Amino acid sequence: MPDVNLVIDGQAVTVPAGTNIVDAARVGGVAVPVFCYHPKMKPVGMCRMCLVEVYTPKIDPATRQPVIGADGKPELALMMGKLQAGCVTPVSEGMVVKTVGERVEFAQRGVLEFLLTSHPLDCPVCDKGGECPLQNLTMEWGPGNSRYDYSDKHHNVKPIALGDLIYLDRERCILCARCVRFQDEIAGDPVLGFDNRGRDWEIISKSDPAFDSKFSGNTTDICPVGALTSSDFRFKARVWELRSVPSVCNHCSVGCDISLDMRYNDLMRVMPRENDFVNEIWTCDKGRYGMRYIAGADRLDAPLIRRAGGWAKVSWDEAYQYVADRLTLLRANYGAAALGGLAGAQLPNEDLYTFQKLFRETLGSNNLDHRKGSVAEPAALDDMPNILGVGAGTNLLSLGKGTAVLVFGADPEEEAPLYVLRLRGIADRGGELSVVNSYPTKLARFAANRAIVRAGAEAAFAQALLGVIFEEGLQNDALAARLRGLDDLKRSVGKTPLADLIAASGVAEASIRAIARSFAAAENGIIVYGAAAAAAGPALAQALANLALVAGKAGRANSGMIALTAAGNTRGALDMGVRPDRGPGGSATTAGLSAREMWAAARAGTLKGMYIAGLNPAKSNNAAAEALGQLEFLVVQDLYLTETAQLAHVVLPVATVAERDGTFTNAERRVQRFRAAR
Repeated sequence: MPDVNLVIDGQAVTVPAGTNIVDAARVGGVAVPVFCYHPKMKPVGMCRMCLVEVYTPKIDPATRQPVIGADGKPELALMMGKLQAGCVTPVSEGMVVKTVGERVEFAQRGVLEFLLTSHPLDCPVCDKGGECPLQNLTMEWGPGNSRYDYSDKHHNVKPIALGDLIYLDRERCILCARCVRFQDEIAGDPVLGFDNRGRDWEIISKSDPAFDSKFSGNTTDICPVGALTSSDFRFKARVWELRSVPSVCNHCSVGCDISLDMRYNDLMRVMPRENDFVNEIWTCDKGRYGMRYIAGADRLDAPLIRRAGGWAKVSWDEAYQYVADRLTLLRANYGAAALGGLAGAQLPNEDLYTFQKLFRETLGSNNLDHRKGSVAEPAALDDMPNILGVGAGTNLLSLGKGTAVLVFGADPEEEAPLYVLRLRGIADRGGELSVVNSYPTKLARFAANRAIVRAGAEAAFAQALLGVIFEEGLQNDALAARLRGLDDLKRSVGKTPLADLIAASGVAEASIRAIARSFAAAENGIIVYGAAAAAAGPALAQALANLALVAGKAGRANSGMIALTAAGNTRGALDMGVRPDRGPGGSATTAGLSAREMWAAARAGTLKGMYIAGLNPAKSNNAAAEALGQLEFLVVQDLYLTETAQLAHVVLPVATVAERDGTFTNAERRVQRFRAAR
């Protein structure tokens, strides 16, 4: 895109064509006041706060060339003879912009004065006080006093619940539509809208249940006046009392950057932290409102040992010695293979590494897993994303035209909500999104190609994609020349006629060919797969890996595989070696037992002792509960006295993500650090 040269407040600025005046001014270090404009959304020019003087070269109607004045420079004229809204006015060559001056200041004061005619001026009790753009802009650009009497202000019932989490103070609303536009453009949940006209114009919820979106909390962040507030934070603290501590959400594999806003030792609210490589400036409602568990009244606060009279609180030294003695005795009597360990994949990398080191090096057992081992639980996503994952430097925000994303056997809205926003963004910027599932998903509504594959035939569909690529010669020849076993793969795929694979998948041939062509032809290609793909078995994962390799979408940034795993640090658990087959770095070891195999071994009497950290397998898993009840010794480390902890001989408390430093590894293999907040 060519660059455009213009002058803003006497300063020469060069920006890409298509940039609006507000953003161009920021490049030059000039602040243009805004309310409705937001850099993550399309400009609409509703609030008129960004009015500026814009001069453009006069054009000679005959020659269609700029008119040159006596000084040898182009003559300038005020655009359309009036002030222009900077957010919706694109820059042009030779443009001159004035963001200060009598006319501009008069307009700015007028806009603010009109906004304040209806605003309740309840700053002392408003949650936005201290971080409110209306306050700040009024102080810098607004009138020093008002010509309107307070009794003339428009008063409404307050607050109005837009949903369970978000409240609306209608008197404060300046109708900038940021919240409505976010839900429409970014979240893809058109659940908010306008109702009535004139002084009664207001924001309403259009969905049932009300405000039906997993991203509702973001509207309180972008609301510029405190009209939208969160039930989680409303009237709890003033923002200048808060200490923001950088953290990372571990509820899912996105790993959103967040801040824990603390007052003394109490968590007041969770806010998204800006990181364009991970979550931009958003977070889902689960990450925002799901952190209250760190301060539960019934959290464990001391080690417990089961004795004749029930649970007894003991010192850490006593608990350590008791656990060490019992594990040592079991190993001496039955061997290291009689011990097993489970560590949940929401634990930090540091804990997971130390946990596997305790078992592998100290106790000598490879019976390790990060899963619960339930029948309904899909097999662990294998190491394909570890080998063929998106390359270092991948930035989904930078992707659009020239990128193809294949979402296979995954529902990002449920498994990793922020990926809905990220993948929709790629599609909006011109990328091609294909969604393949055995059931409908929300994301499929925004896909260029969508397919409902027959349940159980996912591997056949993936093989059909490979068959189309081979048949039409769409493979990446440069990468194919380096692939060992490519001829064997072609023969393997060719054993089943393409027509049979297509018929088995239950998807129309035209749809399969469109998805294969889109993925093979794109400059960048990403395969996203999740729980449904994992449940389909390792054959599908291998087929998807082969697809990435044959199409040349591996080994570099912005191409490769992303696995949406069940827990926030599953990639870290695999990397750190909390798995039955090998330790960190892929070092070969004697295979141990998986979680499901441990339950069978415990019932058979060959597994005698277990250490379980951050998992509750006994909940809704009768096989696990029965097996745990037959162990000679069970140690559980958790936040609460869970169903599994109630079966233990020793229970140890654990620190939450808010109470320690550490790192998590997200689905894109980014290792991110979080800090202790309390």
